[in-house]
Amino acid sequence: MKSRLQEEIHKKHPFEHPEDEAILNLLRTHSVLFSATERFLRNHDLSMATYNVLRILRAAGDEGRSCSGIGDDMVARVPDVTRLVDRLERLGMVTRGRGQQDRRVVRVVITQAGTDLLAKVDMPLIELYKSMFKHMSRGELDHLSALLYKARHPEEFGVVG
Repeated sequence: MKSRLQEEIHKKHPFEHPEDEAILNLLRTHSVLFSATERFLRNHDLSMATYNVLRILRAAGDEGRSCSGIGDDMVARVPDVTRLVDRLERLGMVTRGRGQQDRRVVRVVITQAGTDLLAKVDMPLIELYKSMFKHMSRGELDHLSALLYKARHPEEFGVVG
């Protein structure tokens, strides 16, 4: 019997390995959910990455974060956080300044314009996410999140190397 993914992508032969099917299922799901989110954010002149930077900076408050600190907290790693910060600075969403304790460290802080944009985007984005998962129960969502965490952190479950 064909798997659902096999049918969806018109694969003629069964997957040889369940790990292969699991990765392809993740990639397919990411593509579907990410494209809807990107379309929504694009209407606000944001990408997933710039939105993520703004959320990190909002949480950091007046202290801000260094570019390396922002990179550490990104949901999806990006190679050039500085470029994202440059873009947000040009848009007036963030400012940069030298740290109080260590003048060598450049701190990035969200501006009022950045905070206002997030406030405008937050609830509609949550509503979009809710619409994406309205067919799943809270228990299913919790289970999905737990399984995805487990997939990312095999070392916590006794798997070495």
